[in-house]
Amino acid sequence: MTDIKTPEERSHNMARIRNKDTKPEIYIRKKLFERGYRYRKNATDVFGHPDMWLAKYNTAVFVHGCYWHRHNGCKYAYVPKSRVNFWMTKFENNIKRDEDVRRNLAISGIRVLVIWECTIRIAMKSEEEEQRVLENVERFLRSEKEYLEL
Repeated sequence: MTDIKTPEERSHNMARIRNKDTKPEIYIRKKLFERGYRYRKNATDVFGHPDMWLAKYNTAVFVHGCYWHRHNGCKYAYVPKSRVNFWMTKFENNIKRDEDVRRNLAISGIRVLVIWECTIRIAMKSEEEEQRVLENVERFLRSEKEYLEL
């Protein structure tokens, strides 16, 4: 299958995709800050450079895009119709890297919270869902759990 865009158009579109300070990240950061949580953004001294580092809770927070990080069963984690082998390899490498980051953080005793883009999208549209997500985050931060995905 051929791409409906020219290589230049596709390159332009892909170059515009951000890897930090995305809308879902900014949204969840603002909500946590409003609730009194303090964090560092994109902490370079923490393995995996988490989107947020909550030192007080020894917790790395990652806001994962469903497409790039392959949220299992999510409608946003589709496979492009062109260059399928290229994309599958890229996605597999992303999954392996995420697993390595999680394993290394666990070895270091650092807790990990992954919030999926689709969860945040739903929370942005519904106050009830927003409250549920934020309560789950707070419950995790107060718990002894080492890992949680929302």
